[in-house]
Amino acid sequence: MESLPRDPDTSLLDFTQAEDKDKCILSSDSFYSSSSPHEQKTLPIDDRSPLRGPQGRFDPYDSSEEYVGVVTLPNQVRQKAVKKGFVFNLMVVGESGLGKSTLVNSLFLTNLYTDRCMPDVSEKIARTVSITKSTVDIVEEGVNLRLTVIDTPGFGDAINNNDSWRAAVHYVDQQMEKYRRDEIGLNRKNIRDNRVHCCLYFISPHGHGLRPIDVNFMKALDQRVNIVPVLAKADSLTPKETRNMKAKILTEIDQYKIKIFQVPDCDHNNDPFRQQDLERSIPIAVIGSNTVVERDGRRVRARAYPWGIVEVENPSHSDFVHLRNMLIRTNMQDLKHTTHHVLYENYRINCLCKNPCLENV
Repeated sequence: MESLPRDPDTSLLDFTQAEDKDKCILSSDSFYSSSSPHEQKTLPIDDRSPLRGPQGRFDPYDSSEEYVGVVTLPNQVRQKAVKKGFVFNLMVVGESGLGKSTLVNSLFLTNLYTDRCMPDVSEKIARTVSITKSTVDIVEEGVNLRLTVIDTPGFGDAINNNDSWRAAVHYVDQQMEKYRRDEIGLNRKNIRDNRVHCCLYFISPHGHGLRPIDVNFMKALDQRVNIVPVLAKADSLTPKETRNMKAKILTEIDQYKIKIFQVPDCDHNNDPFRQQDLERSIPIAVIGSNTVVERDGRRVRARAYPWGIVEVENPSHSDFVHLRNMLIRTNMQDLKHTTHHVLYENYRINCLCKNPCLENV
């Protein structure tokens, strides 16, 4: 059959369309092959990345084809968290004279007890355990932390201390119940978290391990709050006495099956050696001081004695640095996470199981 003559312009157009079609097929094949979850990779963001602006910051409006923009998600979460602010509720429990107030002031570099008056001996014996709250806003480089310290004055001061732990248990349960009612209410936007995220329990250094009041308190609260045992006034013990006291306390904690806060496994961003130091330091032997002294040309927080100076932040003198790192720098979110997802969930489940409406479910 004889072929008909074709217009040269039409032939050129058909050839161009066929070439474009081949390109589209090739680009589609390359797209599907590169979208495989095992093959699709993004290059790491470094200082020489084309997505970084002139100041070295990530530019979310850069239309580069090499990046999707998922790398900005942590920045978005951080901006919202910083704008909202952070909350941390710390309970300190221990008998009078163990340096609870001084340690809290040393930890957060603030003065929470400006108008506090110390009762005399007769008032200590007569009064019962009470709950006092002190709140302060700490701002550091644009990050706002609302710190609430719950103290228990009168704990361990009476002659009969069998029920000294009840006031603390009642307060912890009360805050759990308040949060649960706010959570099931109509307006859940502005729920204030007053739950206790951590409890520093101060153990006297002038004994031989745990006393009955220590065991009763920690057994009563270990299912309700993260307990961190603290060996108070470590400067009153020699290094050998401190090691023996720590070993004795840990042995009795295991003996009475008391649950204390366990430092979670570190991720790739944390130093495993620092985590091991923190784990070995529990119970944490601490020294607190609000006095700044001059030593070797530098100003340090320390206690001055006739025989020398004990530095608060010197790891060879006390475990103060480990306690500060755990509470603030490395494990504050772990304490809050355990409070919400473990302790509070257990409390909520117990409340649901006690509901008579759910007995026949």
